Amino acid sequence: MAGGVTKDLTIALPKGRTLEGALTLLHNIGFDCQALAHESRKLIMYFPERHVRFLLLRGSDIPTYVEYGAADIGIVGKDILLEQQKDIYEPLDLKFGFCRLVVAQPAERRRTMSTLNWSNIKVATKFPRLTEAHFNRQGIQVEIIYLGGAVELAPLVGLSDMVVDLVQTGRTLQENGLVEIEEIVQSTARLVVNRASQKTKYEPITQIIQQIRATLAK
Repeated sequence: MAGGVTKDLTIALPKGRTLEGALTLLHNIGFDCQALAHESRKLIMYFPERHVRFLLLRGSDIPTYVEYGAADIGIVGKDILLEQQKDIYEPLDLKFGFCRLVVAQPAERRRTMSTLNWSNIKVATKFPRLTEAHFNRQGIQVEIIYLGGAVELAPLVGLSDMVVDLVQTGRTLQENGLVEIEEIVQSTARLVVNRASQKTKYEPITQIIQQIRATLAK
């Protein structure tokens, strides 16, 4: 691809848990973006010889950047895509960043999902859409409390009865005295593309997709 990309591309990368996997993937197709991991204030990196620039964003912002065309391509967790339901193209499962969205509660309460037909159940989460849909499917009415961080704290101080949050190893839940009672969805990192860019920058985007697909197949 070294001389092949002729139209400038903007690629959005996620801060946090999936950044390492994203940087490894990009390294495998010829981009050295490690400075984005080591320099916390560096949010943009240019590769002028490749006509590509990278943006470092909050994962939850990436679908918006891609949908509106501020980024042509993004790497973002499937959990975020399911929650936000943006109108973007999702060509590849990147097979890293595995996590699960689960329902959890304080260990001492020991409620099972079959007993959650009580009223006044409060659930704290960063994923209100997925949470509401999950409980609605089971005919359970809940009050959803949106939190941007530290979800595990909510039931410990009486703000909520349960949480819906992402887990990888489950260690954070355990350290906060919470136990998982149900899994909602599994998630991995996905490659997403702006629908207009897919047409106007078809060749360079297709080239990157093909290179990533070849790397994943190894």
